[in-house]
Amino acid sequence: MKILILNGPNLNLLGKREPGIYGSLSAEDYYKELQVLFPDCNFAYFQSNIEGELINKLHEVGFEYDGIVFNAGAYTHTSLAIADAIAGIKTPVIEVHISNVYAREEYRHKSIMAKNCLGIITGFGMKSYALAVHHFITLLPQ
Repeated sequence: MKILILNGPNLNLLGKREPGIYGSLSAEDYYKELQVLFPDCNFAYFQSNIEGELINKLHEVGFEYDGIVFNAGAYTHTSLAIADAIAGIKTPVIEVHISNVYAREEYRHKSIMAKNCLGIITGFGMKSYALAVHHFITLLPQ
């Protein structure tokens, strides 16, 4: 099973940025943990602070991968272009968030891309990614 872990803006600072909200583990370190937890998955990892690069990556893998676990960061709440890119691909996308966005500022309570995603997992720290991967490997046909 081929799964892309896709991270948006500022998630390159995980482990350094606001550890009280996002924890002290870097995305790269957690990515390595995912590989150990799910050894039968063929993972790819991509992070960008640039909206167009995230869209290009969705287009690149969106017809050949089995699943995309996507933390779009603040673009979740602002990017019609990313929402349209998700709607335009075949590969299912699960939206994830490390923090509970509904316990934070009100502007974080709306996801523009949610209607085009298979589901949303929010508030379980870095384990939000593992929950999404678990869904793909246990509930999708292989």
